[in-house]
Amino acid sequence: MPESNPTSARTGSKVTLVGVLVNALLILLKFVTGIFGSSQALIADAVHSISDLFTDAVVLIGIKISNKPPDKTHHFGHARIETLASTIVGMALIGTALYIGIEASLTIYRHTEYHPTTLALFGAAVSIVLKEVLYHYTIRTGRRIKSQLIVANAWHHRSDALSSVAVFIGVAGTQINPSWHILDSFAALLVSFFIVKVGLEILRDALREFTDTAPKPEIIGKIRQCALSVNGVIDTHDLRVRTSGGLYQMEIHIVVDGQLTVLEGHKIAKAGEGCGVEEVGTFGSVGGEVEPGGVVRGEGGGG
Repeated sequence: MPESNPTSARTGSKVTLVGVLVNALLILLKFVTGIFGSSQALIADAVHSISDLFTDAVVLIGIKISNKPPDKTHHFGHARIETLASTIVGMALIGTALYIGIEASLTIYRHTEYHPTTLALFGAAVSIVLKEVLYHYTIRTGRRIKSQLIVANAWHHRSDALSSVAVFIGVAGTQINPSWHILDSFAALLVSFFIVKVGLEILRDALREFTDTAPKPEIIGKIRQCALSVNGVIDTHDLRVRTSGGLYQMEIHIVVDGQLTVLEGHKIAKAGEGCGVEEVGTFGSVGGEVEPGGVVRGEGGGG
Protein backbone atom coordinates (compact mmCIF):
# COMPACT_ATOMS: atom_id res chain seq x y z
CA MET A 1 0.00 0.00 0.00
CA PRO A 2 1.41 3.39 -0.87
CA GLU A 3 3.21 5.20 1.93
CA SER A 4 1.50 3.15 4.63
CA ASN A 5 -1.76 4.89 3.76
CA PRO A 6 -4.57 3.76 6.09
CA THR A 7 -7.18 4.87 3.54
CA SER A 8 -5.62 2.66 0.86
CA ALA A 9 -5.48 -0.22 3.33
CA ARG A 10 -9.17 0.15 4.16
CA THR A 11 -10.03 0.34 0.46
CA GLY A 12 -7.97 -2.78 -0.26
CA SER A 13 -9.57 -4.66 2.62
CA LYS A 14 -13.06 -3.60 1.51
CA VAL A 15 -12.66 -4.84 -2.07
CA THR A 16 -11.19 -8.12 -0.79
CA LEU A 17 -14.05 -8.67 1.66
CA VAL A 18 -16.51 -8.14 -1.20
CA GLY A 19 -14.59 -10.88 -3.01
CA VAL A 20 -14.92 -13.17 0.01
CA LEU A 21 -18.72 -12.78 0.04
CA VAL A 22 -19.03 -13.34 -3.72
CA ASN A 23 -16.76 -16.40 -3.58
CA ALA A 24 -18.68 -17.92 -0.68
CA LEU A 25 -21.94 -17.44 -2.61
CA LEU A 26 -20.48 -18.96 -5.77
CA ILE A 27 -19.08 -22.00 -3.98
CA LEU A 28 -22.57 -22.84 -2.72
CA LEU A 29 -24.16 -22.10 -6.10
CA LYS A 30 -21.67 -24.18 -8.09
CA PHE A 31 -21.86 -27.19 -5.80
CA VAL A 32 -25.67 -27.20 -5.81
CA THR A 33 -26.07 -26.66 -9.57
CA GLY A 34 -23.15 -28.98 -10.31
CA ILE A 35 -24.54 -31.87 -8.26
CA PHE A 36 -28.19 -31.50 -9.29
CA GLY A 37 -27.25 -30.49 -12.83
CA SER A 38 -24.97 -33.52 -13.33
CA SER A 39 -21.89 -31.44 -14.21
CA GLN A 40 -18.50 -32.67 -13.00
CA ALA A 41 -16.88 -29.61 -14.58
CA LEU A 42 -19.01 -27.25 -12.48
CA ILE A 43 -18.18 -29.16 -9.31
CA ALA A 44 -14.48 -28.84 -10.17
CA ASP A 45 -15.09 -25.14 -10.75
CA ALA A 46 -16.51 -24.91 -7.23
CA VAL A 47 -13.20 -26.28 -5.94
CA HIS A 48 -11.48 -23.51 -7.92
CA SER A 49 -13.64 -20.96 -6.08
CA ILE A 50 -12.50 -22.45 -2.77
CA SER A 51 -8.93 -21.58 -3.77
CA ASP A 52 -10.15 -17.99 -4.26
CA LEU A 53 -11.21 -17.89 -0.62
CA PHE A 54 -7.71 -18.98 0.36
CA THR A 55 -6.07 -16.22 -1.67
CA ASP A 56 -8.55 -13.67 -0.30
CA ALA A 57 -7.36 -14.59 3.19
CA VAL A 58 -3.73 -14.20 2.08
CA VAL A 59 -4.54 -10.78 0.60
CA LEU A 60 -6.25 -9.57 3.79
CA ILE A 61 -3.28 -10.64 5.91
CA GLY A 62 -0.86 -9.09 3.41
CA ILE A 63 -2.72 -5.76 3.46
CA LYS A 64 -2.81 -5.66 7.25
CA ILE A 65 0.88 -6.39 7.77
CA SER A 66 2.36 -4.51 4.79
CA ASN A 67 0.59 -1.31 5.83
CA LYS A 68 2.40 -1.16 9.18
CA PRO A 69 4.84 1.77 9.50
CA PRO A 70 8.62 1.25 9.90
CA ASP A 71 9.73 -0.03 13.30
CA LYS A 72 12.89 -1.14 15.11
CA THR A 73 13.11 -4.42 13.21
CA HIS A 74 11.83 -3.19 9.83
CA HIS A 75 13.53 0.12 9.10
CA PHE A 76 12.12 0.35 5.58
CA GLY A 77 8.57 -0.65 6.51
CA HIS A 78 6.72 -3.87 5.75
CA ALA A 79 5.93 -3.43 2.05
CA ARG A 80 7.80 -6.62 1.14
CA ILE A 81 5.06 -8.57 2.95
CA GLU A 82 2.77 -7.50 0.11
CA THR A 83 5.35 -8.83 -2.35
CA LEU A 84 5.41 -12.15 -0.46
CA ALA A 85 1.61 -12.30 -0.49
CA SER A 86 1.63 -11.64 -4.26
CA THR A 87 4.00 -14.58 -4.63
CA ILE A 88 1.58 -16.84 -2.77
CA VAL A 89 -1.30 -15.67 -4.97
CA GLY A 90 0.79 -16.36 -8.10
CA MET A 91 1.63 -19.87 -6.87
CA ALA A 92 -2.04 -20.48 -6.03
CA LEU A 93 -3.00 -19.47 -9.57
CA ILE A 94 -0.49 -21.89 -11.07
CA GLY A 95 -1.63 -24.67 -8.72
CA THR A 96 -5.25 -24.07 -9.67
CA ALA A 97 -4.38 -24.10 -13.37
CA LEU A 98 -2.51 -27.39 -13.00
CA TYR A 99 -5.50 -28.93 -11.21
CA ILE A 100 -7.89 -27.80 -13.97
CA GLY A 101 -5.50 -28.91 -16.72
CA ILE A 102 -4.84 -32.35 -15.23
CA GLU A 103 -8.55 -33.02 -14.63
CA ALA A 104 -9.37 -31.93 -18.18
CA SER A 105 -6.59 -34.08 -19.64
CA LEU A 106 -7.71 -37.15 -17.71
CA THR A 107 -11.29 -36.65 -18.87
CA ILE A 108 -10.11 -36.42 -22.50
CA TYR A 109 -7.85 -39.47 -22.12
CA ARG A 110 -10.55 -41.60 -20.50
CA HIS A 111 -13.27 -40.41 -22.90
CA THR A 112 -15.46 -39.80 -19.86
CA GLU A 113 -18.99 -38.73 -20.77
CA TYR A 114 -21.09 -36.32 -18.72
CA HIS A 115 -24.49 -35.00 -19.75
CA PRO A 116 -25.18 -31.89 -17.67
CA THR A 117 -28.58 -30.22 -17.58
CA THR A 118 -29.76 -26.64 -18.06
CA LEU A 119 -29.36 -26.10 -14.31
CA ALA A 120 -25.59 -26.46 -14.68
CA LEU A 121 -25.67 -23.98 -17.57
CA PHE A 122 -27.42 -21.48 -15.29
CA GLY A 123 -24.83 -21.95 -12.53
CA ALA A 124 -21.94 -21.38 -14.93
CA ALA A 125 -23.58 -18.27 -16.43
CA VAL A 126 -24.15 -16.65 -13.04
CA SER A 127 -20.54 -17.40 -12.07
CA ILE A 128 -19.17 -15.78 -15.23
CA VAL A 129 -21.15 -12.57 -14.68
CA LEU A 130 -20.37 -12.21 -10.97
CA LYS A 131 -16.66 -13.03 -11.29
CA GLU A 132 -16.15 -10.76 -14.29
CA VAL A 133 -17.80 -7.85 -12.46
CA LEU A 134 -15.67 -8.64 -9.41
CA TYR A 135 -12.52 -8.75 -11.57
CA HIS A 136 -13.12 -5.27 -13.01
CA TYR A 137 -14.04 -3.83 -9.60
CA THR A 138 -10.95 -5.34 -7.98
CA ILE A 139 -8.41 -4.47 -10.67
CA ARG A 140 -9.63 -0.87 -10.91
CA THR A 141 -9.30 -0.54 -7.15
CA GLY A 142 -5.85 -2.16 -7.13
CA ARG A 143 -4.56 0.19 -9.81
CA ARG A 144 -6.09 3.22 -8.11
CA ILE A 145 -4.44 2.50 -4.75
CA LYS A 146 -1.33 1.17 -6.55
CA SER A 147 -1.40 -2.26 -4.90
CA GLN A 148 0.23 -5.08 -6.82
CA LEU A 149 -1.34 -7.54 -4.39
CA ILE A 150 -4.91 -6.41 -5.13
CA VAL A 151 -4.20 -6.50 -8.88
CA ALA A 152 -2.86 -10.06 -8.53
CA ASN A 153 -6.01 -11.09 -6.67
CA ALA A 154 -8.11 -9.52 -9.41
CA TRP A 155 -6.46 -11.87 -11.89
CA HIS A 156 -7.40 -14.77 -9.64
CA HIS A 157 -11.03 -13.65 -9.97
CA ARG A 158 -10.58 -13.48 -13.75
CA SER A 159 -9.17 -17.03 -13.78
CA ASP A 160 -12.32 -18.25 -12.01
CA ALA A 161 -14.47 -16.43 -14.56
CA LEU A 162 -12.54 -18.05 -17.42
CA SER A 163 -12.86 -21.53 -15.94
CA SER A 164 -16.62 -20.91 -15.68
CA VAL A 165 -16.58 -19.88 -19.36
CA ALA A 166 -15.07 -23.27 -20.16
CA VAL A 167 -17.79 -24.98 -18.14
CA PHE A 168 -20.48 -22.92 -19.89
CA ILE A 169 -19.13 -23.81 -23.34
CA GLY A 170 -18.97 -27.47 -22.45
CA VAL A 171 -22.45 -27.59 -20.96
CA ALA A 172 -23.91 -25.57 -23.85
CA GLY A 173 -22.23 -27.92 -26.30
CA THR A 174 -23.79 -30.98 -24.71
CA GLN A 175 -27.18 -29.26 -24.83
CA ILE A 176 -26.78 -28.72 -28.58
CA ASN A 177 -25.28 -32.11 -29.35
CA PRO A 178 -24.63 -34.78 -26.68
CA SER A 179 -21.70 -36.13 -28.70
CA TRP A 180 -19.83 -32.85 -28.08
CA HIS A 181 -19.36 -33.61 -24.38
CA ILE A 182 -15.56 -33.55 -24.77
CA LEU A 183 -15.72 -29.84 -25.70
CA ASP A 184 -15.90 -28.93 -22.02
CA SER A 185 -12.57 -30.59 -21.27
CA PHE A 186 -10.73 -29.02 -24.22
CA ALA A 187 -11.98 -25.57 -23.25
CA ALA A 188 -10.88 -26.11 -19.63
CA LEU A 189 -7.44 -27.25 -20.82
CA LEU A 190 -7.02 -24.09 -22.90
CA VAL A 191 -8.04 -21.90 -19.97
CA SER A 192 -5.51 -23.63 -17.69
CA PHE A 193 -2.66 -22.48 -19.96
CA PHE A 194 -3.85 -18.89 -19.75
CA ILE A 195 -4.06 -19.05 -15.95
CA VAL A 196 -0.50 -20.43 -15.74
CA LYS A 197 0.71 -17.51 -17.86
CA VAL A 198 -0.87 -14.97 -15.51
CA GLY A 199 0.54 -16.76 -12.45
CA LEU A 200 4.05 -16.77 -13.93
CA GLU A 201 3.82 -13.04 -14.69
CA ILE A 202 2.85 -12.32 -11.07
CA LEU A 203 5.76 -14.45 -9.81
CA ARG A 204 8.14 -12.68 -12.22
CA ASP A 205 7.17 -9.26 -10.88
CA ALA A 206 7.52 -10.46 -7.30
CA LEU A 207 10.97 -11.92 -8.04
CA ARG A 208 12.06 -8.58 -9.50
CA GLU A 209 11.11 -6.91 -6.22
CA PHE A 210 12.80 -9.53 -4.04
CA THR A 211 16.04 -9.12 -6.01
CA ASP A 212 15.86 -5.29 -5.93
CA THR A 213 15.77 -5.08 -9.72
CA ALA A 214 15.88 -1.48 -10.98
CA PRO A 215 12.95 -0.20 -13.06
CA LYS A 216 13.22 0.37 -16.80
CA PRO A 217 15.97 2.81 -17.97
CA GLU A 218 13.24 5.23 -19.09
CA ILE A 219 12.07 5.60 -15.49
CA ILE A 220 15.62 6.29 -14.26
CA GLY A 221 16.10 8.80 -17.07
CA LYS A 222 12.88 10.65 -16.27
CA ILE A 223 13.82 11.01 -12.60
CA ARG A 224 17.34 12.25 -13.37
CA GLN A 225 16.27 14.72 -16.07
CA CYS A 226 13.50 16.10 -13.88
CA ALA A 227 15.91 16.62 -10.98
CA LEU A 228 18.42 18.36 -13.28
CA SER A 229 15.69 20.72 -14.51
CA VAL A 230 15.26 22.16 -11.01
CA ASN A 231 16.79 25.61 -10.66
CA GLY A 232 20.00 25.36 -8.59
CA VAL A 233 20.74 21.67 -9.25
CA ILE A 234 24.18 21.34 -10.84
CA ASP A 235 24.31 17.57 -11.19
CA THR A 236 22.99 14.28 -9.81
CA HIS A 237 24.70 10.96 -9.22
CA ASP A 238 24.30 7.67 -7.36
CA LEU A 239 20.63 7.51 -8.34
CA ARG A 240 19.24 4.21 -7.12
CA VAL A 241 15.65 3.01 -7.55
CA ARG A 242 14.04 -0.27 -6.55
CA THR A 243 10.48 -1.50 -6.12
CA SER A 244 8.89 -2.68 -2.88
CA GLY A 245 5.24 -3.55 -2.48
CA GLY A 246 4.56 -2.21 -5.97
CA LEU A 247 6.03 1.22 -5.11
CA TYR A 248 9.35 2.80 -6.04
CA GLN A 249 11.97 3.52 -3.38
CA MET A 250 14.57 6.07 -4.45
CA GLU A 251 17.93 7.35 -3.26
CA ILE A 252 19.66 10.23 -5.06
CA HIS A 253 22.66 12.53 -4.49
CA ILE A 254 22.11 16.10 -5.67
CA VAL A 255 24.98 18.52 -6.27
CA VAL A 256 24.40 22.25 -5.64
CA ASP A 257 26.55 25.39 -5.50
CA GLY A 258 29.01 25.02 -2.62
CA GLN A 259 28.61 28.70 -1.72
CA LEU A 260 24.97 28.29 -0.75
CA THR A 261 23.86 28.02 2.85
CA VAL A 262 22.92 24.60 4.21
CA LEU A 263 19.27 25.64 4.29
CA GLU A 264 19.31 26.88 0.68
CA GLY A 265 21.05 23.72 -0.53
CA HIS A 266 18.59 21.56 1.40
CA LYS A 267 15.59 23.31 -0.21
CA ILE A 268 17.00 22.81 -3.70
CA ALA A 269 17.74 19.14 -3.01
CA LYS A 270 14.22 18.56 -1.71
CA ALA A 271 12.80 20.22 -4.82
CA GLY A 272 14.92 17.88 -6.94
CA GLU A 273 13.71 14.82 -5.06
CA GLY A 274 10.08 15.95 -5.24
CA CYS A 275 10.35 16.62 -8.97
CA GLY A 276 11.26 12.98 -9.58
CA VAL A 277 8.32 11.80 -7.52
CA GLU A 278 5.89 14.05 -9.42
CA GLU A 279 7.32 12.93 -12.77
CA VAL A 280 7.00 9.18 -12.12
CA GLY A 281 4.56 8.85 -9.20
CA THR A 282 3.91 5.64 -7.19
CA PHE A 283 6.73 6.29 -4.71
CA GLY A 284 6.80 4.68 -1.30
CA SER A 285 9.92 6.42 0.03
CA VAL A 286 12.54 8.92 -1.14
CA GLY A 287 15.99 9.48 0.32
CA GLY A 288 18.44 12.13 -0.82
CA GLU A 289 21.76 13.72 -0.01
CA VAL A 290 22.88 17.24 -0.91
CA GLU A 291 26.51 17.84 -1.90
CA PRO A 292 28.43 21.06 -2.63
CA GLY A 293 29.69 21.52 -6.18
CA GLY A 294 33.14 20.02 -6.78
CA VAL A 295 32.68 17.26 -4.18
CA VAL A 296 31.74 13.91 -5.68
CA ARG A 297 31.80 11.01 -3.26
CA GLY A 298 30.06 8.03 -4.78
CA GLU A 299 31.22 5.18 -6.81
CA GLY A 300 29.41 6.84 -9.67
CA GLY A 301 27.21 5.52 -12.33
CA GLY A 302 23.90 5.05 -10.52
CA GLY A 303 22.07 7.63 -12.58
